Parts: sequence; structure tokens; C-alpha cells
Amino acid sequence: MFDLPVKSLMESKKLVMVSSETTVSEAARLMAGKNTGVVLVVDDQQLVGIFTERDAVFRVLANGQDALTTRLREVMTTAPSTLAPDTSYGHALLLMQENGFRHVPVVDGDRVLGVIAARNAMDPQLEEFVSEARRREHYR
Repeated sequence: MFDLPVKSLMESKKLVMVSSETTVSEAARLMAGKNTGVVLVVDDQQLVGIFTERDAVFRVLANGQDALTTRLREVMTTAPSTLAPDTSYGHALLLMQENGFRHVPVVDGDRVLGVIAARNAMDPQLEEFVSEARRREHYR
């Protein structure tokens, strides 16, 4: 799994892209609608930032800012680290661990393709665990 390219594991169906003028409240609504914890901030077709559910808590709510009026440009992480689509997932996990973040945009040149998340590592193991639990239930 760790040798797989990030393009094969990224969550492109959950991809949410918004402008830096989007309010935190609107970004949160879009994240909830797609059941994701991250939005990519794109202006003029260029990735300019990333905003996560942790940012909403630590940079907005904890600081007493108004989510209805605060713009992402004020609270997003600017110039986020990115990965090429053929980068190994193991390299992506190492990058996330070393830098203390959970999501990394996947880009091909200037084109945003998706987001890879640390939790993607858990999904195959979790599926295997559930499958094994069901198999054991069958034999009880």
C-alpha cells in the first residue's frame, strides 16, 4: 500500500474547491455536504491555500472570529505543500508526519487533482478488520 501512487488513493469525489473570498461558514457547509474535512482554496485556477476542520476550530472558533464574516484568505494555510500524482503514499505519509498535517493537495503542474489524507492509510486496514470480524461472527 505504501508504494501505491497517491493518485490511486486520493479522495477526488470529496474534492471541494472554493475561492479565498469564501466565508468560513460556507466552507464548513460545503465540507459537511461532501463529508470531508478539507477544502482547497483556488483563485484564478491557482492553488493558493488549504483550509481544514482543524483550522475552523483553532484559527476561527478558538479566536472568537465570526464564521459568517471571516474569509478563508484570513485563516487558511497559504502556499501549502503539494504532491505530484505519482508520489508514493509512503512518501506522502512521511511528509504529513514530519510537518504535522493530515491533508496534502495533489497537483499535476498547476492543475489540482485532489487531496490525499493520512486517514487513507486506515481505510484498507479497517476494511480488512471488518471483513475478518464478520467472518468470525459467521463461525460463532
